[in-house]
Amino acid sequence: MSVIHRTTLTPTKLELLTAWLPAQPWYLGGADAKPDLAKAGGFRLDDPTGAVGIEFMLATDVSGAEPVTYQVPLTYRGAPLEGAGDEALIGTTQHGVLGERWVYDGAHDPVLVAQLVAAMAGAALPQEQSISNTPDPTVEGHFTGTEHPVATGVASVADDEDGTDVRVQTANTTGPGLTLHINRVVRPGQSATPQDLGRVTGNLPLPDGTKVRAVFAVVRETGSGPAA
Repeated sequence: MSVIHRTTLTPTKLELLTAWLPAQPWYLGGADAKPDLAKAGGFRLDDPTGAVGIEFMLATDVSGAEPVTYQVPLTYRGAPLEGAGDEALIGTTQHGVLGERWVYDGAHDPVLVAQLVAAMAGAALPQEQSISNTPDPTVEGHFTGTEHPVATGVASVADDEDGTDVRVQTANTTGPGLTLHINRVVRPGQSATPQDLGRVTGNLPLPDGTKVRAVFAVVRETGSGPAA
């Protein structure tokens, strides 16, 4: 289960994201912008082996004319992720308890991808972002397919202005391929489509303090059309 350490991170997660966000194709502020970020919520998933920290962070950028909330799935590792390219690494940070941690864009991390697909199928329970060993009932997984997939790896990752598509390797090699779509800009009104086999939904905080339901990620058969 998730264990949250009350300690320091140097640099902080938001400081890492401030430097990393402007280079992403889905960032709306432009490559020369400097985000002004505030934590806006999120949730965690557990790595069954206990080796990798998994967090889905919502961060609101207030540097522009209107606030924009981004979703960044993060993984925290005690050593570099084998086989990951430079584009997967957000940065490194010094954890007050665990020492040096490698912080990855979780779309590239097979552990996060496997657990996100499992959450859609009801096989992984979303956890509170900042409380140890506590399920988060506001984050819900849904799956409408006839066979629950088991993700085993990441075949490819593609970013564009709409978010991130992850081609997922699964244990069922004879069935159709799966694509996981992660909504990077999270807005009210986003929804799944009839082509989607599964989704994860949760609360999106609005600037006025209210919350609305939002779709964080969906999974579909590869080639079946836009996910969200």
